[in-house]
Amino acid sequence: MKTLFSGRLWVHYGQAYVVSGTVFDSDLQASFRGQSNGLCGASSPNLLFLITGLHTGHVNFSVEFSNAEPPLDRAWEDVVEVSSTMVNRPFLEEWAGQVSYPIDLSPGTYRVRYAAKGMDSARAVDTIVETEEPIDTYHLSFWPAKGDAPDRVVRQESQTAMYWNGWATSLHPTS
Repeated sequence: MKTLFSGRLWVHYGQAYVVSGTVFDSDLQASFRGQSNGLCGASSPNLLFLITGLHTGHVNFSVEFSNAEPPLDRAWEDVVEVSSTMVNRPFLEEWAGQVSYPIDLSPGTYRVRYAAKGMDSARAVDTIVETEEPIDTYHLSFWPAKGDAPDRVVRQESQTAMYWNGWATSLHPTS
């Protein structure tokens, strides 16, 4: 496993992004439409739309690459997976692209696991100032994939994840 980013990430409106295209499409609904998870939106091309529990402030964040699917760590309260194709080397971006961190991934198709802990505690606090320690922690794992696979909710323990996953499911057209 190779660490591609580890540190604090500034979020606002509970959002962060992984962008690999030249056009940033920040449409929340378009990013999650057709998915069962509401934490990692992969429905818009070249974008992963990431939801956090904290509304505004710093969160702990890490990104890793593995040659194969990594083991699932029980320490994570909420875990979702998506497929994503990166057309260019991606960037991890803070709110509205104010700061970008290059992610050393080659273009290609990946399976992505987004794991979270502390979402409910952070949601209850809402906002922290720059000098305060982060409350919630997030981890993105990338590994090569041969093709697209549906997104899935692997684990859902927080009320925050339950809310967002339910919201994403509600975007499906009714039949």
